[in-house]
Amino acid sequence: MDDVRAPGTGARPRARRPTPAERREQRWQVEDPAAVLEAAARFLEARPRSVAEVRRKLSRLGYQPELVTGAVERLAELGFLDDEAFARAWVESRDRAKPRGEHALRRELGLKGVDKAIVDAVLGDRHDDALVAAASLDEVPASPDDAAAERLLRRKLAPILRETDTRKRAQRAYALLARNGFGPDVCSAVSRRVLADVDAAVADPEIEDVDA
Repeated sequence: MDDVRAPGTGARPRARRPTPAERREQRWQVEDPAAVLEAAARFLEARPRSVAEVRRKLSRLGYQPELVTGAVERLAELGFLDDEAFARAWVESRDRAKPRGEHALRRELGLKGVDKAIVDAVLGDRHDDALVAAASLDEVPASPDDAAAERLLRRKLAPILRETDTRKRAQRAYALLARNGFGPDVCSAVSRRVLADVDAAVADPEIEDVDA
């Protein structure tokens, strides 16, 4: 009997791919804990995740709840899931690359499912570290948000300085910080301080370039 081929192609028709609902049903039938653990490990390959993120992912994929719980507990035992370590790494990464205010950090970690007590502890240590750093340099202690806000504003200063109206320039600086979760007091103080540095540099060419 001749093979049945797709009209005009000379090739066999492709097998139908299962729908998302069918794939979830297939995963629901899984009984092997190792298969669920492997799925969780693949999810962790891209970047660290919180416990809640892994649990939500496996549940959405359709695995049975008891197997999801078992996989999460096993990964925690192995040290691959640790919400405190995750929260510390998240805050350190933000402070280094994408500064955010404490309000924004709390919101982000909350969305990741990190317990409030862990968030409080991590952000408390962040505050203490800022005090220690200031003391070691014999500087006036600044809040972590103050330092992070200044780093962010100086990185984003060039387009703000293209605004010639000083009032609008200040508004844009304040708005940038507010959008990134910094409180009103920090937004106001940091925007005034950084823009004052700019004005001083313009008035006195001997002052080091503020964007250097």
